[in-house]
Amino acid sequence: MALPSDPDHDARETLRLIGPDPQNWVPDREGIDHNVFVVGGGQTGATFAFALRRAGIGKVTVIDAAPDEGKAGIWLTHARMNRLRTPKGLPGPELGLPGLSFQSWYEARHGAEAYAGFDRIARTDWANYLKWYRDFLGIGIRYGTRLLRIEPADGYLRLHLDAGGTPLIETARKIILANGFGGSGGPMIPAVLAALPQGFVAHSSAAIDFASLKGKAVAVVGSAASAFDAAGTALEAGAQSVRLFARRTSIASVPINRVRGYPGAYDNYPRLPDPVRWRQALRFREAGSTPPPDAVERVVRHKNFHLHLGAPWTNADIDGGKVVTDIGAETFAFDFVIAGTGYFADPTRKPEFSNFAASIRLWRDQYAPAEGELDVFFGAHPYLGLGHEFLEKALGEAPFLRNIHVFNPGGFVSFGLPIGDVPSIRRDVPAVVARISRDLFLADLDSHESRITGSHPAEFGEEAYASAVWRPAQTIAAE
Repeated sequence: MALPSDPDHDARETLRLIGPDPQNWVPDREGIDHNVFVVGGGQTGATFAFALRRAGIGKVTVIDAAPDEGKAGIWLTHARMNRLRTPKGLPGPELGLPGLSFQSWYEARHGAEAYAGFDRIARTDWANYLKWYRDFLGIGIRYGTRLLRIEPADGYLRLHLDAGGTPLIETARKIILANGFGGSGGPMIPAVLAALPQGFVAHSSAAIDFASLKGKAVAVVGSAASAFDAAGTALEAGAQSVRLFARRTSIASVPINRVRGYPGAYDNYPRLPDPVRWRQALRFREAGSTPPPDAVERVVRHKNFHLHLGAPWTNADIDGGKVVTDIGAETFAFDFVIAGTGYFADPTRKPEFSNFAASIRLWRDQYAPAEGELDVFFGAHPYLGLGHEFLEKALGEAPFLRNIHVFNPGGFVSFGLPIGDVPSIRRDVPAVVARISRDLFLADLDSHESRITGSHPAEFGEEAYASAVWRPAQTIAAE
């Protein structure tokens, strides 16, 4: 099949058929720089920019802490899988518009047969698609800009920023935190590893120089997909040996009915009772985050890879320039350790929220589980409203919190998905945009009511229909 001469034809036709973007309907407010300020320019930040534009909400700004586009997001940085872990057909940033989908983009460049030939999307192809999405839709992102602190003010939020070393203060009515695992927490490194000197250990989310591990003995602690991806990258970089240590006694795929499994559960999950959502989070934890088959195949093909099951690290020391640990009855020595040990979510530990962290409602404030279901880790997650907004711990204590929308993995317990991943886009991006639209509209209701009910000049006069007006015969006779 011949490829189209214009690979963007379907995308352009899609935009033509949906019509021009609505004009900005949000009234300006003196002293307000942004109606919506989006933190994070990755796949969800760009999607929000497009969705808000189509909702007629203007003065939207997207920032990213990365210095440039090539270092932004995860797909060209610390994401090390060869293929995405999600099925290729899941709806994503296209927001229901087929001409903007990955499939449309890919087939226009490689053909339908090529698309049919794989089950999951190559990571680099996804990164290229997202770049095209931003460029084609004209989504501008301010790179090299970091959010330092949010300060509540009278009717708005004051944002303390660092723009390439220059301090800035800007104002916004709404904030969307589309900034990944770091948005509500950060990397979780067990104490036994955190105590090691700098240079001997790194979390899997760090910018690891894998080339420097050539010929080295490497340990990977953890058994989730990111741990296997790190192990595979180290092996492919020429590591002398890689040993992966898992607490679990098996990493075989565990059948678990995740909420994206069928529409009823996926669409209605945010409205489930708290006990049900809590138990589902625990169930997910018990099942574990299993790597996809290709991530396992990637490492086991190497004879210098060894998998240790039921082998948690309880001790580690430096001896002779090596990290030494005892696992069971054996002693191992490594040049470098990678912690593929996941992330924590706890907004009270984030400096961005230091002005009001104590007022944010957490799951431990909202729900008291049975003794057998207590979980400190999940209890520290923020308890979010249906628009992904922070809620107050006590009513009336901090009403401005409803203007901070959390679209990062901190929303997992509330929404049952890794928020920010592709599966969360179809359901949750429209919900957040709808809540923002409603809040902005009602906040300026007097202005909008005046616009709605105000008088408008007639488009035509009586002469346009006079000839068709029925007149009874006696009326004509009397004339």
